[in-house]
Amino acid sequence: MASRAAAAARVQIPVNGIVSKEVQQQHFVAQQIGAPVGFFERGPAKSERRVSNREALARHLSSSSANPLADVRNRVFIRCPHRGRQLARAEASGNGAAQTTRRPEYIPNRIDDPNYVRIFDTTLRDGEQSPGATMTSKEKLDVARQLARLGVDIIEAGFPRASPDDLEAVRSIAKEVGNAVDETGYVPVICGLARCNKQDIDAAWEGVRHAKRPRIHVFIATSEIHLEYKLKKTRDEVVQIAREMVGYCKSLGCNDIEFSPEDAGRSDPDYVCRVLGEVIKAGATTLNIPDTVGYTIPKEFGELIAYLRKNTEGAENVIFSTHCQNDLGLATGNTLAGAVAGARQLEVTINGIGERAGNTSLEEVVMAIRCRGNNLFDGLYTGVNIKQIAVASRMVTDYTGIMVQPHKAIVGANAFAHESGIHQDGMLKNKGTYEIMSPEDIGLVRADAAGLVMGKHSGRAALKARLQKLGYELEPKDLEDVFERFKGLADKKKTITDGDLEALISDEVFQPTHVYSLVDLQVVTGTMGLPTATLKMSGPGGQMHIGSAVGSGPVDASYKAVDSIVKIPVELVEYSVNAVSEGIDSVATTRVVIRSENEAGSSQIHSQTGAEVHRSFSGNGASEDIVVSSVRAYISALNKLIGFGYESAPREKQAAQKVVAS
Repeated sequence: MASRAAAAARVQIPVNGIVSKEVQQQHFVAQQIGAPVGFFERGPAKSERRVSNREALARHLSSSSANPLADVRNRVFIRCPHRGRQLARAEASGNGAAQTTRRPEYIPNRIDDPNYVRIFDTTLRDGEQSPGATMTSKEKLDVARQLARLGVDIIEAGFPRASPDDLEAVRSIAKEVGNAVDETGYVPVICGLARCNKQDIDAAWEGVRHAKRPRIHVFIATSEIHLEYKLKKTRDEVVQIAREMVGYCKSLGCNDIEFSPEDAGRSDPDYVCRVLGEVIKAGATTLNIPDTVGYTIPKEFGELIAYLRKNTEGAENVIFSTHCQNDLGLATGNTLAGAVAGARQLEVTINGIGERAGNTSLEEVVMAIRCRGNNLFDGLYTGVNIKQIAVASRMVTDYTGIMVQPHKAIVGANAFAHESGIHQDGMLKNKGTYEIMSPEDIGLVRADAAGLVMGKHSGRAALKARLQKLGYELEPKDLEDVFERFKGLADKKKTITDGDLEALISDEVFQPTHVYSLVDLQVVTGTMGLPTATLKMSGPGGQMHIGSAVGSGPVDASYKAVDSIVKIPVELVEYSVNAVSEGIDSVATTRVVIRSENEAGSSQIHSQTGAEVHRSFSGNGASEDIVVSSVRAYISALNKLIGFGYESAPREKQAAQKVVAS
């Protein structure tokens, strides 16, 4: 594959020139290995125009001045001679190749390469607003680390004013992830959200100021319905507030300020231009245009971005951004339309999680630009390391408890599955017949080329190697914990699948701080007598507790036994169990969502409405026994609730804090 990729070339076609046979061959090879190639023709007075591949290859004129040059980076470049910059890019190193283009130096209000698109990830803020998606500070820090490995440009770490825990989470991310500069000089911008008031802005700045590149993101609504019913303010009042609060951000020492006119998709465009012009004067460096309720369609949203860029005073001195909700299922299309219209920051979430129908999916946008950026988007590209997508998706799924639908694009379980006989026949002959990308591109590994089969005779080295193949780099202690669970499972199951391993990772590594943990469980159930559960749990300080209860079934009895030990009144909001793989010996994964009955211990301020809302907490468990899996999930959710700061359980809360501090 490498030798074929090396055949790719930079190609320049002078006016009245032809594409030589050598260049035609290179073009054919590039297409075969998935590299979309574009051509530009230079005309009189250094003018240029883009020509189609078919047109370029069909020339039959006498000159033969095409000049193919080998590209050591295994990428196809088409340069514009009089600008001296890349007009198009395409991968030419085959499936799974990592992007090698160096990202431009970060400057808040401009990007030196006009084809570069910044990726702004808001999984930890907008994504966490999904019902049941609450994450602890530790989990948010883990996700932020993975987002940095993914290579996103900006991490919106949260809404610091929401609660003390949210502020602490943003602060810890800013201190650690926001100062971890890699060998290329990359370090993500750490952003905090704030409404247009000083209390929110002070909290946001306190959270992000420790980062090497801090940003405050302020917003205020601009649509008539929001002005009349939510804000109860006039247009002039909103303009004044926006201008003053952006200026206040600047006065704190923040030089990277993002402003969003909430519900811009339903706002008067001329009024939005007026607001944007004022905040630019006050110091805003990025203007984010939200389709807050997912109301627009791609053509409409693209035209809105173009109109705002053309008619806003000072627009040339800032970056335009998109933020699209998915209420009509058009978030990805709207975001890409915005990028084509000139937006150079795209706001997204992992797995597309978010309020209501969700947000724009990072993996969909990034892979769309990756696959079609050269052909349809005039050479747009991102700095995302796509091989980290699968791991990021799995981590967010495990921490939030929000499962990815099987047919979800890019990361769904069926995204690379082929059951139709016609499709299978095509895949056997050439994978390109029915796949526009491979699972390896996003770091998804489904087969082991070395022939390793994981079973009871497999050792730590084999397990570690397989987990690395799947994209997991574990600390020694985490690896040892997973290995112990792996050996226990292997004694009961002949062959361990990748799905089984990922379930064990979820159950051992992607868990909140263990205040309580399951030690032993005994269940008696059936049609004769009441189902009874007796269990032993390790609690704060390592103290052992034993509880017993009866219930309507084995899971109900087990949960009541847990309640008799933990003594935190909660409501079970959601319960589901699924098999990881086929077969009677499959590992079961369970997801539960709970809500504290003592609402004072789990409240937060909603970023958009300002109302106090009560969090729900999810938990995941895995075991070859569905009752054990269910209990693990329930305890996981309780640990998350306790770790978050449940006021009625000070003993457990203090124990959790001690564990985190150590």
